[in-house]
Amino acid sequence: MMAVRAVNGGSLFRSAASPPLLAFWCGFRHFSSLPFRRNSELGLRFPIFCCENQFLGYGVGRSCSAYSLVDCVMEELAASRQRRRVRANVKVRITSTGELLEDKLVNRELEKGLLLEFKKDSDRILLGVAQRPDGKKNWMVYDQNGFTSSIKPQQITYIVPGVENFDQTDISKFLQKAEENLDPTLLEIAWVELLEKNKSVTAEELAEMIFGSAEPLESYCAHLLLSKDEVYFAVQETKGYCSIYVPRPTRQVEELLHKKLAKEAAEKELQDFVQLLVSAKAKPAHAKPSKSLWMMDEKIRNKIESLEAYAIDDCKSDEQKRTAGMILKTMGLTKTVSSALNLLINIGYFPVHVNLDLLKFNIRTNHSDEIIAAAESLLSESYDPDEVNRKDLTDLKVYAIDVDDADELDDALSATRLQDGRIRVWIHAADPTRYVQPGSMVDREALRRGTSVFLATGTYPMFPEKLAMEGMSLKQGELCNAVSISVVLHSDGSIAEYSVQNSIIKPTYMLTYESATELLYLNLEEEAELKMLSEAAALRLIWRRQQGAIDTSTLETRIKVVNPEDPEPSINLYVENQADPAMQLVSEMMILCGEVVATFGSANNLPLPYRGQPQSNIDVSAFSHLPEGPVRSSAIVRIMRAAEIDFRKPIRHGVLGVPGYVQFTSPIRRYLDLLAHYQVKAFLRGESPPFSAGQLEGMASIVNMQVRLVRRLSGSSLRYWIIEFLRRQPREKKYRALILRFIKDRVAALLLVEVGLQASAWVSIGAQVGDEVEVQVEEAHPRDDVLSLKEVIRN
Repeated sequence: MMAVRAVNGGSLFRSAASPPLLAFWCGFRHFSSLPFRRNSELGLRFPIFCCENQFLGYGVGRSCSAYSLVDCVMEELAASRQRRRVRANVKVRITSTGELLEDKLVNRELEKGLLLEFKKDSDRILLGVAQRPDGKKNWMVYDQNGFTSSIKPQQITYIVPGVENFDQTDISKFLQKAEENLDPTLLEIAWVELLEKNKSVTAEELAEMIFGSAEPLESYCAHLLLSKDEVYFAVQETKGYCSIYVPRPTRQVEELLHKKLAKEAAEKELQDFVQLLVSAKAKPAHAKPSKSLWMMDEKIRNKIESLEAYAIDDCKSDEQKRTAGMILKTMGLTKTVSSALNLLINIGYFPVHVNLDLLKFNIRTNHSDEIIAAAESLLSESYDPDEVNRKDLTDLKVYAIDVDDADELDDALSATRLQDGRIRVWIHAADPTRYVQPGSMVDREALRRGTSVFLATGTYPMFPEKLAMEGMSLKQGELCNAVSISVVLHSDGSIAEYSVQNSIIKPTYMLTYESATELLYLNLEEEAELKMLSEAAALRLIWRRQQGAIDTSTLETRIKVVNPEDPEPSINLYVENQADPAMQLVSEMMILCGEVVATFGSANNLPLPYRGQPQSNIDVSAFSHLPEGPVRSSAIVRIMRAAEIDFRKPIRHGVLGVPGYVQFTSPIRRYLDLLAHYQVKAFLRGESPPFSAGQLEGMASIVNMQVRLVRRLSGSSLRYWIIEFLRRQPREKKYRALILRFIKDRVAALLLVEVGLQASAWVSIGAQVGDEVEVQVEEAHPRDDVLSLKEVIRN
């Protein structure tokens, strides 16, 4: 036998193999020849089907074979008499729709053996059997999972009618039968008829309508259909454990159906995405999908980007956060940043050592095609606006000294001795304004970046790489445009005379700090110019200290990571002492250049980014008991005040011991240096400076915000890789550590000399600030920024 229905233009087919329907909606003319049962209380008529199979009834054993019209009438009369008796004691109310509503919300008292449904928590609804009272109001309940717990009356959502002394071992079987026989299409059929009659319904009445019985199992099935329904019915009234439902209006149902379909489509989409994640996780490293593959489909890209935003704790909207949370929940993972991060690593989207701050701070790592094209166009132009004013300094021996992996060389040094014995030094700064003009597309991009980014894993230049390396950077043995600052020193190291001019130079040597230091120690006669530079640097250091300069030199760590995308990349670590002769030489020349440019700007009323730093009346002698170097420097730096910038006139830089200071020697990698070049170069051409003090201040605020982010990024990246370096070392390895200060009791701030990293550890009684102790690494977790040290006690 097959029942057919058509609702809202659709059709439903139900085979005889399906659970039989004794009460089935019959608003269709082609069922008119069938015998009907009438639910006189609701005024509804349902066709009667003959079937040899037993119905769903739980523990009822009801058969539905060959109902005759007479049987049906007799049953209906008996039921009618019973209903009249019940009505005599039932209140009647009028609903907002005008329907006469019997007071069906009669709660059953809780007693042992009742089968009830209750809310375990916000996500779980369970079926259980009442066992015994627990206090005044609560009841102990044995649930479908075999656990006994105490519940409050307000947790109960439904009491299954017609059940007494239910066997708790049958809960699962009862629940299984109910789930197997849930058919949401029956709800639609009932909705059509109830909407037409403008009738409300309880779970038991719905069971009678669609199943032909209000026995326990049928009633619970109807309750499940109604309580889980989000489309056809709404709760009209609830009292205790009972609810009355009303059919929703047609327009509302259509809207809800549309939303439901959209929700189901979204859930299917989510499941498909989760399957992609599971598949990617299972693949070996070399076979995992590349990052670009996850970006090809828009829907997949949106989900992976939501996970990425969640992993770096930088969700741009609540929708991103919800999407990531659903993905993690569906994957069976906790909704945490670390879960999202590990998932993205496991599917190959992130490398093991992904730099989260680089993503979170939205640091620009690539230049757009438009910027690259504009930069290449600048390279192809041969016009030099300062060509006629450039001084030929190609006869000078020029030393460019930097770290061995420097990509952008933007400063170099020369020196000559005058006939009177004084030294003239030259500080040559690369001249990027030969190519870039203020306000141009390439200049605006440099302003947004503010600075080049130097990380252990790579460099992200302020200018497009080709323009920076091929056009702007100083190159050994090639003619290079520069701005050269010439300074003649008095014998005490003070400035006797200076000049600032456009120039052409031809760098002779590209030296690392190590090779420059070696040349200084060798004291070769043919490198007399390098020795002159060293002499000039020594004079300047003495003079600055006389002016109150404070020595803050310490250890500086550099790391170069080879193949950072690999799970175990190679780590090259270098620790340099800022008091090294070559580093001291370069530092003194850069400070000298800054003082000269500040003096030049002041003399010509040029708005420039003049840097200063109050000394805060630091009494250096108060730190004389501490050993020179990192320990003393650390103590002084802790009480120093922050640097300041004035854009109208020089301000004293007490820490450097100079009356004014302008950073000028790194215009390829620092935008504020480039601004100083724009201003100075305009003056040298006889033009007005392109920017006022107010404009400089506005641009500097943009740049400094970005510079602070990059400084944080560089610091966190360096620390991450130092801890990763330590993690890989043998556990028994010992490290020298200087005690910088005591944080609390015997917990001291330490400087690990071999790696240049500050950390903390407990040190034994008797150790003092400035002492050196030995430590071992107990734990090292770079992702969590955890480094645990233990002092090695000497016997």
